[in-house]
Amino acid sequence: MPLTTDALLTLIQRAEALLGRLEAVLPHALEAPDWSAAIAFRYRKRGGSGCIEPVRHIAPIRLEALVEVEPQKQRLLRNTEQFVAGLGANNVLLTGARGTGKSSLIKACLNQFAPNGLRLIEVDKTDLVDLPDIVDLVAERPERFIVFCDDLSFDEGEPGYKALKSILDGSVAQASDNVLVYATSNRRHLLPEYMKENLSYQHLDNGEVHPGEVIEEKVSLSERFGLWISFYPFSQDEYLAIVAQWLRGFGVDEPAIAAARPESLVWALERGSRSGRVAFQFAKDYAGRHHA
Repeated sequence: MPLTTDALLTLIQRAEALLGRLEAVLPHALEAPDWSAAIAFRYRKRGGSGCIEPVRHIAPIRLEALVEVEPQKQRLLRNTEQFVAGLGANNVLLTGARGTGKSSLIKACLNQFAPNGLRLIEVDKTDLVDLPDIVDLVAERPERFIVFCDDLSFDEGEPGYKALKSILDGSVAQASDNVLVYATSNRRHLLPEYMKENLSYQHLDNGEVHPGEVIEEKVSLSERFGLWISFYPFSQDEYLAIVAQWLRGFGVDEPAIAAARPESLVWALERGSRSGRVAFQFAKDYAGRHHA
């Protein structure tokens, strides 16, 4: 029995609705954002498809605001300056004590070199499997891109681990020369290490040592970063200098900064840390109370 015109139209409408639902859940090719909308971007997954979103409000931190990390600052500054100039530069792994300014230093470098064409794309470690698509998308752009992975570490078997290894060094395709990876981590080797893995070491009679393959695999990712920058816990004097720097940035006068020293030490004692993050949190609280 042939379909009537009304029945045929209803069938077509239902088919179009079904196709619309399928398109919403099926992965789409990664599309370029408006690169002029911001200097920093985030990669996000939406319904199985990735998109790069502009970050409208960037942390305004400047390099001169970061104190007591001068050697680390100079090394990252030099590498970024070479990268922006089109010269040789390395992927960077910033490791060490928490709250010592690793992420802040990268953001400050972005603000410093954004007028020279530097851009940043933040990627969560769970989305690193899509890193090759991001690199391909920006390969022909005139800007220089830092792929930023904050607080990076992996558990056993996570898929982003091998994708990052491939991009850093090891893929058959050469990485684009306008992309570098800057990652921060509290763990230098990025993967958990266990005492039992030392059993895979071999000690031969002639004195030759063969490292176990398990440990070699865990060290290999960190080794693919060409530049390691290490951060260390601050001493009391360094902590107080950071507190004073932040208080000046918040507009607190020098007599009040001097008076804040004992209170800042108590604040650090209560938090169990003399990190730069704790110094900033105290300065923000103290400046608010001081101005009030």
